[in-house]
Amino acid sequence: MDLSILIVNWNTREMLRDCLTSLHDTITDLEFETIVVDNNSTDGSQDMVRQSFPQVQLIENTENVGFARANNQAIEASQGRYVLLFNTDAFAQPGAIRAMVTYADGYPDIGVAGAHLLNADGSFQASHTRFPTLWREFLILSGLGRLLFGEWYPSHGPDKSLAITDADYVEGACMLVRREALDQVGGLDEGFYMYAEEVDWCLRMRRAGWRVVYLPQTRIIHLGGGSSKGNKGNTRREAMLYRSRVRFFRIHYGPVQAALLKGLIYGFTAIKIVCHRLRRGRAVISWRELRVALQEG
Repeated sequence: MDLSILIVNWNTREMLRDCLTSLHDTITDLEFETIVVDNNSTDGSQDMVRQSFPQVQLIENTENVGFARANNQAIEASQGRYVLLFNTDAFAQPGAIRAMVTYADGYPDIGVAGAHLLNADGSFQASHTRFPTLWREFLILSGLGRLLFGEWYPSHGPDKSLAITDADYVEGACMLVRREALDQVGGLDEGFYMYAEEVDWCLRMRRAGWRVVYLPQTRIIHLGGGSSKGNKGNTRREAMLYRSRVRFFRIHYGPVQAALLKGLIYGFTAIKIVCHRLRRGRAVISWRELRVALQEG
């Protein structure tokens, strides 16, 4: 089998329906399977898959086990010579998935290939990024990164996304992984409940000698944030982002850099909270949420 498409779902029934439709309508010349792992949705996603897509293998969890663990469940059940991680809020364009597989087939040293993501209106969306460092985190948290280097910082912008490029990491919304690389490096680190798991995976792939490549000719519509809309969702995302980023630093850069990153996050969050209170606004993340997240991280 050429390809196993792995989709993790949590309460995004209608987007999942559109996502599956886009895949099955646009992939016509590959032998593939689709595996959906549902993280205990309460919106009827499971029944929709069973009724509308009986050819899809459905794995039903009794709790939300997170993105990494759910994908690993699908990986274990998969049979393809490539696995494709695909978000429920992503929609395949004609020929895109075939192009990814064809290009990877031509270069056996490619372990991971990423797509060119687009917004719903077809406009540019950042798709590949350099690995985080303390300096880059300072620029992000302070806002200086975008002020000095443009709105796409720390990701590469449109001018650096026109050609096929060896990347540090590509976005997990659409990520093709070679089976041999997967067997050597292993699956996603399940210690990352949400965010940074693809950053960690790509770094491990590169350290093992595999290339990570961004393919601009493979275009995928990606809405973004499908499972967590609204202010409460934004707050949770921010907390989980900080937690995962600190964990990444601790694993790959050591406890000192992880502690320094925590200090940066606490410092800039304190400034942000004060600024919001002076404007009588509401902080994006509360001090308690941040403290809990970083204690866990």
